[in-house]
Amino acid sequence: MMKDIISLNRFNEITSKFSSIDPIVVVGDVGIDKYTFGEVRRISPEAPVPVLEVTKEWLKLGLAANISHNLRTLGVKSTLCGVVGEDNNANLFDNLLEDEKLNTWGIVRTKSRPTIFKERVTTDTQQICRIDYESSEYIDEETEQKILLRINEFVKTHQALIIEDYAKGTLTKSLIASLITKFKSNGKLVAVDPGRSTPPLYYKGATLLKPNLKEAKIMVESLGYKEKKLENIAKILIDKLDLQMLVITLGAEGMALLDIKTQPELKIIPTVANEVFDVSGAGDTAISVLTSALLAGATLEEAAWIGNCASGVVVGKKGTATVNLEELNSFFQKLVKKINH
Repeated sequence: MMKDIISLNRFNEITSKFSSIDPIVVVGDVGIDKYTFGEVRRISPEAPVPVLEVTKEWLKLGLAANISHNLRTLGVKSTLCGVVGEDNNANLFDNLLEDEKLNTWGIVRTKSRPTIFKERVTTDTQQICRIDYESSEYIDEETEQKILLRINEFVKTHQALIIEDYAKGTLTKSLIASLITKFKSNGKLVAVDPGRSTPPLYYKGATLLKPNLKEAKIMVESLGYKEKKLENIAKILIDKLDLQMLVITLGAEGMALLDIKTQPELKIIPTVANEVFDVSGAGDTAISVLTSALLAGATLEEAAWIGNCASGVVVGKKGTATVNLEELNSFFQKLVKKINH
């Protein structure tokens, strides 16, 4: 399986084009990830819970904003579109975008919901708890129209659309349908990272769908099938959702892929991760790299190999992480050496 890996020349040819790709529109639920890190030396006298002595805390772009952050570290330009509240966290979010040199043009503010904020309280060895500030209600029609108007301005100047669905209410049925129709009719690639609780038919007509195995099984079940076989799950999703490409991430087992134009039989490529510290953000990295590689002229299989390497870098880091071209290149070269030995 590993012998099918792409050549170093082809890897360089594809990744060197990342910086010249036209920008990608990223749409989805956006928010802030806060990490509160410390040590536990005692149990609280007030209740049987650990007392965390905080040594450091930091903020990162979370949810779909992590996709734009991933794209930027790969040298790919993007415009992030999403909804935040009229609150202090919205200002914090804008500052984080500006710190990462990402524009704030596509961000819409609304009084009807808070800015999503997730705090992870953790030690060196474990996460103690997570605190979420959010609303999962769908956005109102006025907010939906505002976001649609913003995105319509970007269709002509952007090369693709990534829909990143965390099922927190930004992506309504009508918004997803309008976006897929608009971008597809302009000849643009539409990639979707689906939400677990979103009805799969909302994504009908996308170019590429990238669920993980659990999500793929849930989607097929909600389409009315009791199917366990991976090959059949893939065919049902391609057929019922009118997709061209499908990538199912299989965790430690790698990725399963299907492209009805070039590779109609399901192909599995193995995982390449050396050690796994944290899987949060690996899916964000995979969709970022898959889309960028396809736009740079890769086949789906070539894009999957590069995406697999990028996820391999990210799971070796703590927290919601990104990968840059240098890390990606170095990981790939080590991998090729290991295979050839």
